[in-house]
Amino acid sequence: MEKAIKTEKVWSEYRAAIKAFLQRKISDPDEVDDLLQEILIKVHKNLSSLESVTKTKAWLFQIANNTIIDFYRKRDRGTALSADDLWYSEENDQAQQKLAQCVTPFIKALPKESADLLTEIELHGRSQKEVADKFGINYSTLKSRVQKGRKQLRSLFEGCCDLSIDKNGAIIDFDPKYKCKKC
Repeated sequence: MEKAIKTEKVWSEYRAAIKAFLQRKISDPDEVDDLLQEILIKVHKNLSSLESVTKTKAWLFQIANNTIIDFYRKRDRGTALSADDLWYSEENDQAQQKLAQCVTPFIKALPKESADLLTEIELHGRSQKEVADKFGINYSTLKSRVQKGRKQLRSLFEGCCDLSIDKNGAIIDFDPKYKCKKC
């Protein structure tokens, strides 16, 4: 029972960050969900091999990184991937963590429909298919609405900050335009 509690604690703390990492590397949301599940299983099976609690984050992202490499090997996309294309960056994570406190207030500032969808998907980590079923929306319609909501959310962030984005669309740094009181 102890192992399950540890797995649950670790997973609840890092699941969203791992999912965001996967979304930057894999375009298909269903594949992201499958890989997230695969990573959870690996974490559960191997948590006892973790040498230090202070290394949990790096350990988790190493598992995620290896899972992505395996994913592309299986798919045999024919393009060589470099470690720079896949490796988790601590610098990116620091900027994202600083901005994370703004996500919930900004989502709440969106129109109700967009806020409800993004809350379920981005904050609660539900798949788009699950959310489409929950709200009784056609899956392709939901995907369009989520994309629109994400654009609205990005617009709110860009209203407060100048964002520096890497080649994969991940935020690597930001400069507040003024003392933002929205988050």
